[in-house]
Amino acid sequence: MNTDEYLAPGRFVDSDSAAVRAFAAEVVGGETDPVARAVLLFEVVRDRIWYDPFATSTDPESYRASSVLESGRSWCVPKAVLLAAAARAAGIPARLGFADVRNHLQSERLKKKMNGIDLFVFHGYTDLFLEGRWSKATPAFNAELCARFGVQPMAFDGRSDALLHEYTADGGAYMEYVHDRGVYTDLPLEEMLTTLQQVYGDALLDTDAPQGADEFTAATG
Repeated sequence: MNTDEYLAPGRFVDSDSAAVRAFAAEVVGGETDPVARAVLLFEVVRDRIWYDPFATSTDPESYRASSVLESGRSWCVPKAVLLAAAARAAGIPARLGFADVRNHLQSERLKKKMNGIDLFVFHGYTDLFLEGRWSKATPAFNAELCARFGVQPMAFDGRSDALLHEYTADGGAYMEYVHDRGVYTDLPLEEMLTTLQQVYGDALLDTDAPQGADEFTAATG
């Protein structure tokens, strides 16, 4: 298949930005194997960018891969955008995928932010073209955050899909994929924001800093 469009930079998947190109070069180093490159990029995006579900915003700039790098924290969609951009910068065709997932592990603070709804619409992941096929990878939850919730961090080998865990370490329900929203060359921001507002109202996209702290709060010092 022709993968040229999945190597080209986009409005949000800004793989041509100096910051993203430098980041990709730093991470892959002298590695030449595309699968190994993809695994390195996945692990660094997963762990270097803290997963923060309270970082949702209506500001388009916050969804650009280069901006995600600068912020150091974000939620699943911008982290997927960053992985796609870094992969393209490293010569790996990449696109964005979205699905609705039911989350059985929520903090009270997050539940309030989502108006009591445990369904995450437009959960974002990255689709990487490796060895002639597409492999899905979710770089959302960093390892430190996973440890707080008692689950292993998602592992990606470049050949099998790496989506969210169905079960916790003790066998409890964790994440359930409910609805596939398809794949895109770049982030469909307007469609996504409209859907989020319809489902959650104004609460999720409220840019005021949420009060309090919970498992999602990054450590300081």
